[in-house]
Amino acid sequence: MTSYEQSGVNLNAADELVDRIGWRVTATWTEDVVGGFGGFAAGIQIPAGFDTPVLMMSTDGVGTKAELARQTGMVEGLGYDLVAMVADDLAAAGAQPIAISDYIAIGRLDVDLVELLVESITDACNEADIALLGGETAEHPGVMAPDQFDISATALGIVEFGEEVDPKNVASGDVIVGVRSDNLRSNGFSLVRAIVAKHLPLDADFPDTSTPTAEVLLQPSTIYSPAVVNLLARVQPHALAHITGGGLPGNLIRVLPEGLRATVERARWNVPHVFNVLQEVGGVPPADMYRTFNMGIGFAAIVPESDADATLRAFESSNLEAVVIGHVREGNHGVEIR
Repeated sequence: MTSYEQSGVNLNAADELVDRIGWRVTATWTEDVVGGFGGFAAGIQIPAGFDTPVLMMSTDGVGTKAELARQTGMVEGLGYDLVAMVADDLAAAGAQPIAISDYIAIGRLDVDLVELLVESITDACNEADIALLGGETAEHPGVMAPDQFDISATALGIVEFGEEVDPKNVASGDVIVGVRSDNLRSNGFSLVRAIVAKHLPLDADFPDTSTPTAEVLLQPSTIYSPAVVNLLARVQPHALAHITGGGLPGNLIRVLPEGLRATVERARWNVPHVFNVLQEVGGVPPADMYRTFNMGIGFAAIVPESDADATLRAFESSNLEAVVIGHVREGNHGVEIR
């Protein structure tokens, strides 16, 4: 006779995990949350101030950054990466993120590891004023190696009907404001891992620094959504773009109408050291770098030129560095980086 535990699933560990993380999850809740921890689902009331609310959703994960975190044991920042991926996508549509549900898949349930992951997620949720309503931790014995894991999340946001950010409003003469990213965030890690395997030992100092390579590569993401919500209270952007996989070319074009061309001027900002090192030691062509990584710009707003200064001030009031990095003109549909 074979039991569930003999097949690789530890129900006692699962119960222990629920006991450990419950208070962390409920610490992200406000009086708007409906339901209790440990049930089949929880809900959240629509905040006051909306006449015709539209609910928006976004799902994403942190990709293979999780694998580098697993190899080094440095998982404490992954929650920020996860929340940033889904919350900032919602913000790019003009929505205010209000709730998240997470999913953790793991080969064998390591209560200490999963507790660290949930702690990171709840810390990020508290910083971004988002409720973690619940989630799922699933053991996958025989499918994943015992110490392998993956994390993802779905986020819920809200926007007043008619106040969504509509890229159809982008026009010739608009300017592009870029918001600085100091690190890789969670995109391009398949390429990063390939470069690391050949050229950059994780336990050695990162070139031209006294910081271990693993620490540089695993720096957590900035969560832009609170600053974007602040911006939306001051300015009506024509478009917003979260600069994730595909980099500036792949994400700006998503909000660029036909017949318009975006020109990004590379000299307008300093590319962080981490990207220059990866390009040099990996022999990566410049075009591939810009198609893979954020290259120091993690979020972008396309606004009328008359709103450029107000947009810069709005991000600066949220302690984020922003700069005009380009403009929109009539021409062949595309994004040019020069």
